[in-house]
Amino acid sequence: MVTGGYILHYGLVVLLLWFGAFKFTEAEAKAIAPLIAHSPLMSWLYHVADVRTVSRIIGLTEIAIALLMATRPFAARLSAIGSLAAIGMFATTLSFLATTPGMFVRVEGFIVPSDGGAFLIKDVFLLGAAIWSASDALRGRGEGKFLQAFEATLREPQAGI
Repeated sequence: MVTGGYILHYGLVVLLLWFGAFKFTEAEAKAIAPLIAHSPLMSWLYHVADVRTVSRIIGLTEIAIALLMATRPFAARLSAIGSLAAIGMFATTLSFLATTPGMFVRVEGFIVPSDGGAFLIKDVFLLGAAIWSASDALRGRGEGKFLQAFEATLREPQAGI
């Protein structure tokens, strides 16, 4: 992976950990409730669990995806599974744009995302990052080389030290 790839991949890992942890708060559970309730894919969750529990389940899922993706340097296949799961997750969250009322508004003749829609639009870029990450991991490029490079760095004498 080149520097940009590391930033894209591990930036997504950090965001997923962050978003996942935030799902354990009451504020986030309430914020995502309308999205879940209007989703044909996810509304059934509220028939089996309450708002806070559903949010926690989603949070655990996001954290699990992030942890799988983080295995990239030594387990490309596990990272690919995490990245593929992230693709499904972001595709699902983008579907909320179509299923949740009020995601777009008209402003001076233009149709633009509302505050809620703008919150979800970022997932277009996160979906792109997940697709790139999955592609990279499925190619298996560099599996194990991260650890080899690290070990080689430890063995090499450092100039000026």
